[in-house]
Amino acid sequence: MSSVIKVDIPENSYEITVAPGSLDQLGEKMSGMKLGKKVLLVSNPMIFKHYGERAIASLENAGFEVVHYNLPPGERYKTLNSIQKIYDMALQHRLERSSTMVALGGGVVGDMTGFAAATWLRGINVVQVPTSLLAMVDSSVGGKTGVNHPQGKNLIGAFHQPSLVLIDPEVLKTLPAREFRAGMAEVIKYGVIWDAELFTQLEASKHLDQLRYVKSDLTYYILTHSCQAKADVVSKDEKESGLRAILNYGHTIGHAVESLTNYRMFKHGEAVGIGMVAAGGIAVKLGLWEQEDTERQDAIIKKAGLPTQLPASLDHGELIDALQLDKKVKSGKVRFVLPTQIGAVKVTDEVPTDIIKQVLVEIAG
Repeated sequence: MSSVIKVDIPENSYEITVAPGSLDQLGEKMSGMKLGKKVLLVSNPMIFKHYGERAIASLENAGFEVVHYNLPPGERYKTLNSIQKIYDMALQHRLERSSTMVALGGGVVGDMTGFAAATWLRGINVVQVPTSLLAMVDSSVGGKTGVNHPQGKNLIGAFHQPSLVLIDPEVLKTLPAREFRAGMAEVIKYGVIWDAELFTQLEASKHLDQLRYVKSDLTYYILTHSCQAKADVVSKDEKESGLRAILNYGHTIGHAVESLTNYRMFKHGEAVGIGMVAAGGIAVKLGLWEQEDTERQDAIIKKAGLPTQLPASLDHGELIDALQLDKKVKSGKVRFVLPTQIGAVKVTDEVPTDIIKQVLVEIAG
């Protein structure tokens, strides 16, 4: 099984390759792309322990000169200070404009490596080799890069499309179960916003909370359909001037929850799960979709082992305030992505604060 999905963007088109065992073809894939010989591979210690030597061997066998740098794991290290460390390595090893940074890791590694590549020498090549489910289906595709500000997630960033996204499903075997569940939140998102057939497949699966209980053909289906959904949306709207905003489904309240808990209580996907439950509840109260639909969505979120309630310790007033710091705020109004049916959503800034408050009370733990 292997698939190549094209992300068709003017002047920035690239391919997503999904193929078991493809990590060992990284160097071969890159050697045919007219990239410079110098490569800085960025990872974290755990991922590098499992896959770093294989990736480097593949690159070196293809003639690349490789150095590597391991970032500390975790969202709380997604800072400008960490970016500075990548810059230091780039300077030390004299990376040039033709050089390439390779992100080997999850969403945090991918976001930071992408941002470093976007800003070093005003932009050098980046190749994404995602190792978590969340990064495979979401953050590695589309060119969004960035780091967090203490008061908000991803407030500092740039659009910088990768030259290649290489997805090897076999690396998921070493992914902790909690990380797998967190990635499943983004998969569920695609089912709600874009792909009703994907939603149906998720509904039909008995288990979604651990890779070992998910059949390999369903895993492959999940990866290819999620990437295709992301590619479809990004190809139509590279820099989120319109349609791409739908990819933020569940993220408005999700990001606020992450920020208020200092990125320590929840994985990104767990916060998005709570955010999707909240968005579904808001949509019902506004008459946009049926109670039955939100119950179907919430059932899948629970089946994936994701939280569906806000922590009791979270102050609702602070959460409402935190929404104002979201990147999607326009003219002081918070934009929500709200479902209208399974497979379709709308973006609106006409959500009364009292409706948000009612839903927060309903989903509080």
